[in-house]
Order: sequence, then structure tokens, then C-alpha cells
Amino acid sequence: MTAQPFPVREIVASRRPHRKDAARNYDALLGAAREAFAEHGADASLEDIARRAGVGIGTLYRNFPSRRELFETVYADEVNELVRVAEEVAGLEPWEALTSWLTRFTGYMVTKRAVREALDDESEIFDACRESMYAAGGPLFERAQKVGAARKDMDFGDLLRLVAGITGTVFVDDAQRDRVLAIALDGVRATH
Repeated sequence: MTAQPFPVREIVASRRPHRKDAARNYDALLGAAREAFAEHGADASLEDIARRAGVGIGTLYRNFPSRRELFETVYADEVNELVRVAEEVAGLEPWEALTSWLTRFTGYMVTKRAVREALDDESEIFDACRESMYAAGGPLFERAQKVGAARKDMDFGDLLRLVAGITGTVFVDDAQRDRVLAIALDGVRATH
């Protein structure tokens, strides 16, 4: 099966520097922020993020002048990654493509919770990210429905709420979360 084109534009909350060393610092800060938000939520310390990235706090503020800009950039980066994953898996069989994308979506939900704690729903970045995510993941779900691999009595919003509910629960470990997700997806899979 050939991959379908995704006309989804990348969401840009802040500009990545062009100089190689500055770009490395920027990327390191995003990775460190993602980890810190996953561990500590919206209360993650900016000093801790800079330390994890191996840079000074001044470098963090040069790249992200405000805490809000850092949160928005991490959030947009996560959604952009979901779009890239949708593009990568589009050539797989419909059910495999959908479940591969949803597995990555569970990781995104951890970051989303931390960002939502820190930002209000008025943030323009939320609307752009939601549209982008639906444009990337929605076709994977629709394709699975079209070939009879996924239930037809639900829509993509239902599916995302189901997975979001699972990821909002505290699990003993990632293996338990993955097991519960697999059980839920068995309920999404069409029975023949």
C-alpha cells in the first residue's frame, strides 16, 4: 500500500537557530523540557531543564524568552512529531498504521497534560495543534474503518478520548499502560 500525502503544515511556536551549536542547544532544551514536564508536570523547574540540557539558564532564556514560549514550543514539537509518524506509517496496513500512530499518541498525551496545566485554553497554539493532529491521524482511522479493521460506530474524536482517558490514569509501569491500551484497542477493532 502506498503512503498517502499529508498536506499538514508544521506548527512553529519558536524559531530554531541556524548556527549548529545554537541549534544543538535548542534541541537539547526541547528534549530536556519534554522529560522534565513528563516527570514534574507544569511545575518543572527551568533551572533543572537547563541543567538537563547541559546549558546555562541564559541560553534557555535566549531561546525561549518566556516559560509560556517553552511550553508552546514543546507542545508544537510533539504534535509535529505525531504528523511525521502519521506520514511514516501511512504505507502500513490500515490497522497497523493506526495502532502505530496511537502508540506514539500516548507519549504525546504526557506532554499535553503538563502543557495544559501551564497554559490556558485561549492559546492559539492549541487550535493549530488540534487541527494538525486531526488532519494527520484522522485519515489513518478512516482508512482502518474503510477496510473493516476498525469499528464504524465511532469517530476519530471518540478514539482520541478513549486513548486520552487511558493515558490519564496512573499505571505501575509502561508495560501495564501498553497492556491496557491493547485491551481498549481490541474494543475498537471491528469483529468479523
